[in-house]
Amino acid sequence: MQFTTLGLPGLIEIMPSRFSDERGYFSENFRDDLFRAHCGSFDFVQDNQSLSTRAGTVRGLHFQAHPNAQGKLVRCIAGALFDVAVDLRRGSPGYGKWAARTLSGDVGNQLWIPPGFAHGFCTLQPDTIISYKVTAYYSPADDRGLAWDDTDLAIAWPDIAVADSLSPKDRAQPAFRHLPPCFSLGD
Repeated sequence: MQFTTLGLPGLIEIMPSRFSDERGYFSENFRDDLFRAHCGSFDFVQDNQSLSTRAGTVRGLHFQAHPNAQGKLVRCIAGALFDVAVDLRRGSPGYGKWAARTLSGDVGNQLWIPPGFAHGFCTLQPDTIISYKVTAYYSPADDRGLAWDDTDLAIAWPDIAVADSLSPKDRAQPAFRHLPPCFSLGD
C-alpha cells in the first residue's frame, strides 16, 4: 500500500497494491496497522455504500459536527467519481481550502478524510458505487453541510456536474462564510 499526503494536513490518498493475472486481480484494501501508522489511530464503526445511476450526480458537501465528527475512508467500487474534501478546521493552514482526487473501481485508490472536513463527490460514470467507512455513527442532530457550489471555495467541479441532481437537503446548505465554527486544528 502507498500512502500519499495531499495538500491539506491529514488528507491522504491510499493506493492498495493489486496483484493481477489472467483471472483478474487480488487487492488488500485495508490494513489496520498500516492505516494507523500513516493516518492515525481511528476506529471505524459503520460502513456506508451509495449508488448513483447517472453520471454527473453531485452529493455533498457533508460533515458531522462534534460530538459525532466523522472521519471517512472513501473508495469507489464501480464506476468513477471526483471526490472532494474541504478543510473546516480553524487554525489549519488548509482552512477553507479543498482538494480532490478521482477515485475509480478500476484503479482502486481511496481517500482518507479525517474529522474536520466536509466531503462531497460528483459521479463521472453511470452506475457509480462508493463505499466508505466512518469513525462515528450517523447522528441526525450533528449532520451538517456546505453549499457544493460556494463561490468562495471555488471548487473546480467537472463540467459533467448536474445541479438538478442535488437532494433537497443539499440545495439548502449554507455558504462557507455563513458556516459557524465547527472544528479547530487538533480536534
